[in-house]
Amino acid sequence: MPRPLLHRFRIAWLGLTSAAGSIPVSMLVSLSAVTVAAWALTLHQALSMSVPMGTAMSGGMAADGMGGMVMGGMSAAGWSLAGLVVFVAAWTVMMAAMMLPAAAPMILTFASAQGRRDQRVAVPTWIFVAGYILVWGAVGLLVYVVVQVGVELASRLTSPDRALWAPLALGTTLMIAGLYQFTPVKRVCLHHCRSPLAFVAQYWRDGRVGALGMGLRHGLYCLGCCWALFSVLVAAGTMSLAWMLLLTLVVFAEKVLPHGRRTSAIVGAAFIALGLLVASGAVSLSGHA
Repeated sequence: MPRPLLHRFRIAWLGLTSAAGSIPVSMLVSLSAVTVAAWALTLHQALSMSVPMGTAMSGGMAADGMGGMVMGGMSAAGWSLAGLVVFVAAWTVMMAAMMLPAAAPMILTFASAQGRRDQRVAVPTWIFVAGYILVWGAVGLLVYVVVQVGVELASRLTSPDRALWAPLALGTTLMIAGLYQFTPVKRVCLHHCRSPLAFVAQYWRDGRVGALGMGLRHGLYCLGCCWALFSVLVAAGTMSLAWMLLLTLVVFAEKVLPHGRRTSAIVGAAFIALGLLVASGAVSLSGHA
């Protein structure tokens, strides 16, 4: 690793550990345990599925992949309240697994600030985390609708038509996600996500209601930063292990590691290029984990 990059990484790490200095060990252990548990459940879901769930997959997945996809035992072929509940629950656990590592600096900074104001740290901090996760859980409602509509549309197409339209849909999604990386909204939201001290100082509210509101606000900034990236996950396969791991690394690099803005631009350019290749048929992404 080049010396300047290593130096900046050390500065970022020292800032994170200093923010965590006043946090009880139990808080750090519990946050790590929740993240590990969320990943364990998510990996179990992904590895137990024969077909990842997505709205756009390439040709060979046609009838089985698009017409009868399953997520955690829930058929995606029809609308149902039970299916919605299972889907949103599985989606929320997956989002916790993917997003908590990148949100850790913000969570630790909040806990540190709470510890300087009040000895009771754990409950307000977990309320903050709950508000953050609640935003991503609500997104699961929209994703459920998108997936259901995608399944219904795909089921009306013949196999040749699906083989034609699936790469176009996925390629277009990739290009939109890549272009979004260069928008002002992305830059503003990423700045807030990369500046936990500034966020806490600007939006601090006392009490449990205040913690919930701050968690919701941070979740909305995070959604504004990452929604386009996760649209690729929805299109390629909601439980695709490869895409989950890749996007987790991308989000973590953007929000925590040095040169996050440069990383965002590189990812944007890569997604645009990959989208062009997929849409043209030069590259095939099956959506398998």
